[in-house]
This record gives sequence, C-alpha cells and structure tokens, in this order.
Amino acid sequence: MVRTTASQTITLQPMNGVVSEKRLLKRLKHNVGEAILLYNMIEDGDRVMVCLSGGKDSYTMLDLLMILQKKAPVSFELIAVNLDQKQPGFPEDVLPAYLEKLGLEYHIVEQDTYNIVKERIPEGKTTCGLCSRLRRGILYSFAEKIGASKIALGHHQDDIIETFFLNMFFNGQLKAMPPKLLSDDKKNVVIRPLAISKESDIADYAAIKNYPIIPCNLCGSQENMQRKVVKNMIKQWERENPGRSELIMRSLQNVVPSHLADNKLFDFQSLVANVER
Repeated sequence: MVRTTASQTITLQPMNGVVSEKRLLKRLKHNVGEAILLYNMIEDGDRVMVCLSGGKDSYTMLDLLMILQKKAPVSFELIAVNLDQKQPGFPEDVLPAYLEKLGLEYHIVEQDTYNIVKERIPEGKTTCGLCSRLRRGILYSFAEKIGASKIALGHHQDDIIETFFLNMFFNGQLKAMPPKLLSDDKKNVVIRPLAISKESDIADYAAIKNYPIIPCNLCGSQENMQRKVVKNMIKQWERENPGRSELIMRSLQNVVPSHLADNKLFDFQSLVANVER
C-alpha cells in the first residue's frame, strides 16, 4: 500500500500477490450472497443506504451489491451516501465523480465532525469512539430522511473478529459486530454484507479494480490504537496457524450459552439433576 497526502487518493497493492480477478470475484460474491441469505439482510422492496467512506471496504461492498442486485430474486434499491466530515484536504470531487459514472442515486452529507473530535479528544488519545458515534447518529438520521429501510456498512470478517477481542480484553464483554443490527431506537436496521468476507480478499479486489481510495487522516494516522495491536496479534496467529480466523468466526456463529457463565443467557440458578433420590 502506498500512502500519499490527505488531498490525494491511495494506490493499493494486492495482499496475496498475483490473484485471479474472476476467482476472487466469485468468492466474494458467494460470501456476500451467503451473508445476505443467512441473516436475511435484504428483502423485497428494500431501499438500502450504502455508506461509502472512500475506503477499500465500502467501494467493494457497493460494487458487489450492484452486481448481486442484477441477479437477485428480490427487487431492491441502492442509494450511496458519503459523509463528508470536513477533514483538512479531503478531496471532495473524488466520490461524486466516481458515483456519477455508476449512474447511481447518491448523496454527500456535509457535517464538520472532524473539528468536534479534535476539540474534545486530547492529542494522542484514540479518536475512533467519538468519531464513530457522531458518524452513526448522522447516518441514522439521514437514513430516516431518505426513507432507507436498511443501512449497509462495509465491516468485514476481520473487523468483527478484532472487535470481539477488543471487547473481551478491554471491556470485559463477549461481544462483536453483529452481521445485522436493530438500532437502539428501533428505527434503523444496519447490515454488514461483508461479514464473512476476508479483508485480504477485499484488498486484493480493490487493488485490481483500482478504486480511488481516500485515506482517513484522523483515526487512520493513530498507529498505537488498541485495534491495531489486536490486528497484529491475529495476523501472527494466522501466520502460525493458517485458517484460525475462519475458526474464530465460526465460533461466533456457534455459541453454547450453557458452557459460558452468563446468568442472563442460561438459567444456572435452576439447574438441577433430573434423577430420583
């Protein structure tokens, strides 16, 4: 990956060397299609707001949803939405130019969350928490405004696994990013079509497609974030035991409450042996 200044785009290099675009697209389409079916993410008549950040994940998600839309057994709309957070040097022309070529309905929402985050978070502290909360609130409100029934986010399998370990290590919770989520106010449904897609596949596909990647110079510049530490830990595990990430993801889909320790999920208090004495 070659990084440039914030006013320019990024050129991605494949993570797995030379890969076949046809094979890669087939695998990604399969994974996205499986996630949509498994979690009933998209239904007939849905108006899906696809959140496009300018990163490899959201570009790939939009591309795959557009491909699947043409062959899907149900009819649904796609609306691309970008939140311009007013980061210094943000290339405002890149996404509109890209989306115009697709002929897709799109909206650019302008909100200066960048300066809010910089004002409230001390230098050197992680900005992602506040930034994501502000961004989520704005996107939820805009989804209601345009009548979107689903909000599609570009989080992939690696994001979900990393979040699981972050919550375990730093928050004392067994919790990850769900593939499908109902917002606290019950007004929005969030879907993650890339939930069972690997980041390396997405990066390779994005490199082949040569998307105009826009860097984030806020959270993306924080090299010591806990998430990056966890990401490196998982990468090390994967090098030592290839396929471990898939096993971790499978475990998140195969939970056994009776073998954990949460009284809210399993009635340990009333557990007795069913024998006559």
